[in-house]
Amino acid sequence: MAVASKNLLIRPATSEDVPLILDLIRGIAEYEKLSHEVVATEDLLREHLFGPRPAAEVLLAYVDGNSVGFALYFPNFSTFLGRPGVYLEDLYVRPEMRGKGVGKALLREVARVAARRNGGRLEWSVLDWNEPAIKFYKSLGAVPMDEWTVHRVTGDALRKLADL
Repeated sequence: MAVASKNLLIRPATSEDVPLILDLIRGIAEYEKLSHEVVATEDLLREHLFGPRPAAEVLLAYVDGNSVGFALYFPNFSTFLGRPGVYLEDLYVRPEMRGKGVGKALLREVARVAARRNGGRLEWSVLDWNEPAIKFYKSLGAVPMDEWTVHRVTGDALRKLADL
């Protein structure tokens, strides 16, 4: 499944890559001004990405052997389409490598995963202020779902909803 192009390599992550994955997660959190929300640890990532029931998958991008980005995604399902899909949780390219085709290559590989799995769609969220990302996604044919609002329940509210 590895994709190589000249000096770019995209490959699936392994459990040995957990420290790198956490470093990249911290990179995207810093870019999104959300570093204070990162509570992920190597142990949690190892368990949930490579344990008995992996919850998500990760692709890593390298240029000239140097780690430059990642994509983390997981399966979802469309009741309207009656087919599975892929949700892209995070796509991150280190700042010094942006605009060089790495993000497009990562997104293309995630799209290939969705297509190989007979997926009906690939979707993701982007922060409203992230104009460079929005412009990039639109240039690839992505359509913003402006009529939808993401809702989230976490922490105490999640435990209360679950009656725990």
